[in-house]
Amino acid sequence: MAQISVNIAGRAFRMACEDGEEQHLEGLAVALDARIGEMRKAFGEIGDQRLTVMAAISLADERAEALARVAKLEEEIARMREAARGATMLAEDSARQIAQAIDDAAGKIERAAKAMAASPA
Repeated sequence: MAQISVNIAGRAFRMACEDGEEQHLEGLAVALDARIGEMRKAFGEIGDQRLTVMAAISLADERAEALARVAKLEEEIARMREAARGATMLAEDSARQIAQAIDDAAGKIERAAKAMAASPA
C-alpha cells in the first residue's frame, strides 16, 4: 500500500492508497483544496473546519447530481435499445413479407409464362 502526503487548506495530510493510485488521490486532494479556496473567497474566513465541510458537501452534491444524470442516461439507453429491438423485429418481419411477395409474384409470372407457352399462338 502506497503512502503520500497531500496539502488541503494549508495543512499536510499523510494518506494511504493502493499502489498506482497515488496520482488519482493527489488529484482529488487538489480538487478539494481548490473548492475550499473558492469557498474561502466567497465566504471569507469562517473557519477551516466549516469551509472543509461546506466544500465536501458541495462536492457530494455535484456527485449526487452526476449520478442522477447517469441513471437518467442509462434509462434512456435502455429505452433506445428496446426501441432498436422493436425496429429490428419490424424490419425482419417486413423483409419476410417482401420476400414472400416476391416469391408469390415469381410464382404467378412462372405460371403465366407456362400458360403462354402451352397455348397455341
